[in-house]
Amino acid sequence: MATTQSHRHSQHPYRCRLDWGWRGVHQATDRKNVVVIVDTLTFSTTAVTAVHQGGIIYPCTSQEDAVVLAQEVGGEPAVLREEVPAKGRFSLSPGSFLALEPGSKIVLASPNGATCCGYGKQDPCLLVGSLVNARAVAAALSELLDRDPNLSVTVIACGERWGVPSEDGPLRVAVEDYLGAGAILSYLDYSKSPEARVCQGGFAQAVGDLETLLWDCATGRALREGGFGEDIEHAAHLNVYETVPFLQKNHLEPFAFLQED
Repeated sequence: MATTQSHRHSQHPYRCRLDWGWRGVHQATDRKNVVVIVDTLTFSTTAVTAVHQGGIIYPCTSQEDAVVLAQEVGGEPAVLREEVPAKGRFSLSPGSFLALEPGSKIVLASPNGATCCGYGKQDPCLLVGSLVNARAVAAALSELLDRDPNLSVTVIACGERWGVPSEDGPLRVAVEDYLGAGAILSYLDYSKSPEARVCQGGFAQAVGDLETLLWDCATGRALREGGFGEDIEHAAHLNVYETVPFLQKNHLEPFAFLQED
């Protein structure tokens, strides 16, 4: 029965698929799909910004893990947003990486996007995407899918996690991640599952009003009430970066596109 259910929910045979959260990453990794992690507010947006600036990003789950991992790799742990600059230079705010020195090693903790990256370490190819690099992610995926006709991709909308889990569990659907996933899917010209098609349609309906929607969604409200409205504004910009973070062992570096002859 478990095998039947797994196959039923795999969105096979479509080449472009959509799933949510930690479980979605585990299942996509088991299927050996290419995985794209989308955590729009703000791990993905921050990771894209940092890697674009030349940083090497080490994703991890908690602040405690970040301190330990930073010591191991000779890097610097990012701190909580409200702890900048008193306790560190970098946080989940993408703006904190705009003056990053190329080659800097930063350990970035997040219970959603960074944790999903960790769960996908065994995946054959894991990329990080958001609104800010949606078209570039789709270009990388197109290169991979064209290279191997048997390959499929699962775009993971990470979602958010309730502080106190409800009867439905800890995962909360996050509209901003749905929009980021839909943006990436909109640039892909391959067969899409019904889940992926509806996600793409949601983005198409919202594309003219991204900043307003991110500003007033639940996660956006929490950020701006905490004084981090600039994070939302940065994340709402579509296709401002051509950089695609790629998970190489335990860190993110730029995806290497094939050079044209």
